[in-house]
Amino acid sequence: MKELRILTPNGMLGYGFPVKWFKRALSMDPHVIAVDSGSTDSGPHKLAMGVMTCSKEAYTKDISLLLEAIAEKKIPLLISSAGGAGTNAQVDTFINIIKKISREKGYHFKIATIYSEIDKSIVKEKLKKGQIAPCGPVEHLSEEEVDLATTIVAQMGVEPIVKVLKENDIDIVIAGRSYDPVTIAALPIKEGFDPGLAWHMGKIMECGALCAEPAGKVMFGTIREDHFILEPGSLDERCTTWSVAAHTLYEKSHPYLLPGPGGILDLSNTSFEQIDDRRVKISGSKFNPLDKYTVKLEGAKKVGFRSIFIAGARDPIFIDHIDDVLARVTEDVKDYFKDIPEDQYQMIYHVYGKNGVMAELEPIKNFMPLELCIILEVAASTQELATAICSRARTELLHCPYEGRIGTAGNIALPFTPLEIPLGEVFAFNVYHLMEIDDPVSLFPVNIMEV
Repeated sequence: MKELRILTPNGMLGYGFPVKWFKRALSMDPHVIAVDSGSTDSGPHKLAMGVMTCSKEAYTKDISLLLEAIAEKKIPLLISSAGGAGTNAQVDTFINIIKKISREKGYHFKIATIYSEIDKSIVKEKLKKGQIAPCGPVEHLSEEEVDLATTIVAQMGVEPIVKVLKENDIDIVIAGRSYDPVTIAALPIKEGFDPGLAWHMGKIMECGALCAEPAGKVMFGTIREDHFILEPGSLDERCTTWSVAAHTLYEKSHPYLLPGPGGILDLSNTSFEQIDDRRVKISGSKFNPLDKYTVKLEGAKKVGFRSIFIAGARDPIFIDHIDDVLARVTEDVKDYFKDIPEDQYQMIYHVYGKNGVMAELEPIKNFMPLELCIILEVAASTQELATAICSRARTELLHCPYEGRIGTAGNIALPFTPLEIPLGEVFAFNVYHLMEIDDPVSLFPVNIMEV
């Protein structure tokens, strides 16, 4: 093939996309529709509990539009990290959605599922061999933490999808947890295009048209022998050298070295060229394989239960003393619950309007906000304890004295009832590590079916 054309409807399956611009991109005759569905951005509870990132109704809507498109164009559909966390159950949920739509619409598809959950015995064996290391600033993994994880998945590279596409005439691939660019990079790599260009195109396109101005959803990519071209599906958007180069830096620990399964993408000699008012040509990206192939493991464990309260504050005198007030409230709670070990609970304040986003890293100091939104989250060993501590802190904050106080009816306004809101179980990532593997395919079982 001299060129391969890829259509990505959005940066996250289930988030929706503009049908008008999707159909425009579809008229440009893509060879494949590829979209990612996963992220750890929303925290560990989706992996731990098997909860999907979007509603089943949202996935059904998006998938219905994609199935209609591939039935019309007779091109494959590749979906990775099904459901958000990419668990086996979430892959099966996507299959059930496709089955239901296919029955209703009279479609016939050949589907490959690729599962990514890893048996804990495999992880423990690798751990004993010294073949697991932290991914970033996390603790070294232990067998105890492996056992505490509810589910462990591994981010697959392109190899399982490439193998499936080479060996089968497949209409749809539904993959479990995957490295985000995998669905975009897989077909170009299978067809022999430069892996550096394929990975770089995948890294940009997996976010849809986030690299466009203004940021959008539908993105169209064309890869050739020595470059690839990006064009947003919407005529109201444009790619520029600035916007595309900037997005290349998105979510990166290094400006031009991007590690992933099996190697490192090197962008030190990448060029960005504006070829017209809406398209950018990218060249010079290189992929350097590593001697040891690693995949990232993700797992989460239950650490307790959480309750919160949400309060608003408008009194400028109270706002001026907010740090002292919160410190006093915290000490009061600790004293009141002194019979409970402090390692059994944790209190975390989020003071929006002051430093709720940046916390201690907030660079702007000594300014007077007009109003505050105060959220206290309490994590504890039981839901009852979390709610009790949250309640005690709320009542103390409501009536806590402070210097210059004038009104005594209450310091805060509480917009919701119940005043303390139980949020249920709370989880933490406890497996976030790189595992060396000998075969990038064998860990990820494949199932072929027709629907």
